[in-house]
Amino acid sequence: MNITAVIIAAVIVGGTGLFIGVFLGLAGKKFAVEVDEREEAILGVLPGNNCGGCGYAGCSGLAAAIAKGEAEVGSCPVGGAPVAAKIGEIMGVSAGEQIHEVAFVKCGGTCEQAATDYEYHGIGGCVMVNMMQNGGPKTCTYGCLGEGTCVKACPFDAIHIVDGVAVVDKEACKACGKCVAACPRKLIEIVPYDMKHLVKCNSKDKGKDVMKACKVGCIGCKMCEKACQFDAVKVLDNVAHIDSEKCTGCGACAAKCPKKVIL
Repeated sequence: MNITAVIIAAVIVGGTGLFIGVFLGLAGKKFAVEVDEREEAILGVLPGNNCGGCGYAGCSGLAAAIAKGEAEVGSCPVGGAPVAAKIGEIMGVSAGEQIHEVAFVKCGGTCEQAATDYEYHGIGGCVMVNMMQNGGPKTCTYGCLGEGTCVKACPFDAIHIVDGVAVVDKEACKACGKCVAACPRKLIEIVPYDMKHLVKCNSKDKGKDVMKACKVGCIGCKMCEKACQFDAVKVLDNVAHIDSEKCTGCGACAAKCPKKVIL
């Protein structure tokens, strides 16, 4: 074996490796993307669920937006007030008051209470059933279909079908909004956790038609509206609505409701 050839080959390989190393080092410095230290710190305190409830593509997207000042420090619905306070410290701003919110299903039409027009035997899922004749087997075309599309959408196992209607576990719910987006009938809304009274109906039909479809539907009688001394209850499109900012939780509306729709 020619020792000279071996030495030359070793020098060439070593030189090539050295050149590539130096080149990559210089390129790394020249094209390096500066990362805001606050962004990394914020990402470190976010829960890491990547649920998208904040409106961004995961926790990293939200962290970048907060660091740039494009999102509020309290934008994470999962982390709530504790996480908002930590992010506020990182950003050097006050997190302010954070309202604890949860999802609420505006329907009380259980299997016993809601009337049905026919039996459905086919592909499951609320979106599919909602496209069937008359919007599904239930007579009420505004109520919960009970097929569990919202259940599958929830990343926190906070919503389940109980007796034909979706029910939210307030303690497990993070108000991420996934169930709200998934419901084809827009029955689910985000409300304050400590809201005392809520209307468990979404039907916009007139009272006579509501009573045919469901035993516990709002008939738009306006007795709740008249009973409220704080102008917190309004009947719009034949269904009662309660303003959470005006409601004092006195219970006058619930006491007057003849159908016991207000919880």
